[in-house]
Amino acid sequence: MFKNLFAAATLAMLTAPAAFAADLEGRVLKIGTDATYPPMETVDEATGEIVGFDVDVMNAICEKINCVPNFVNTAWDGIFAALQQGEFDLVISGVSITPEREQTMDFSEPYIVVSQAILLQVDNADMTLEDFKAGGQKLAAQTATTNAQLAEELVGRENVSLYDNFSAAILALQNADVQGVIIDGTSAAAYEQEFAGELTVGITGLQSDPLGIVFQEGDPTVDAINAGLAAIQEDGTLDTLKAKYWGTN
Repeated sequence: MFKNLFAAATLAMLTAPAAFAADLEGRVLKIGTDATYPPMETVDEATGEIVGFDVDVMNAICEKINCVPNFVNTAWDGIFAALQQGEFDLVISGVSITPEREQTMDFSEPYIVVSQAILLQVDNADMTLEDFKAGGQKLAAQTATTNAQLAEELVGRENVSLYDNFSAAILALQNADVQGVIIDGTSAAAYEQEFAGELTVGITGLQSDPLGIVFQEGDPTVDAINAGLAAIQEDGTLDTLKAKYWGTN
């Protein structure tokens, strides 16, 4: 599943503009992220620090372009409004690049492409996408995400339950209030491991989304971040990070 996921990402990166020298001269970047979605970003209970793939990507970029990342944990609901109000310099939080979002915000080049899947109760592991499309089965997703858009496209708004955070959607599945949860393929294995014997990724290979780093519209910082992103792609750092989290690049 993940090899297909990253093949598209590689193609997208090949279309990125050539890197140029960029130096943010030690600038501290205040970075908004919703640290509730492992392995993309989560809070290490032992240290209290925000960790994950997105964190590692930003750290690697800043090493290339001389900036200091300052990660701030914030709720998904309102994260883009906070960016627009200047509370953050940028957002990295597994954000899908969509035409609708590009109307009001700027994005970096994509750094990964994720395919979506459906998380099921283990007892319903044999359910198919056609079972959901036939009606009578509820899908859950986090509000204002591409997962929510996909759920509505698949089964209609009347068969979708939306939740402010992903943890609430998982709880709804555990309680059988819904029969499936739309989840990004990059996070599917982590949740399957956390809820081993209870939840499983039963339906895979749905829509694929490129993920990008988000900026206020017109922010010139995006050029420097793209230069850093191109640099870590060219020297293999990005592939190493993908292998760290998913065992393949």
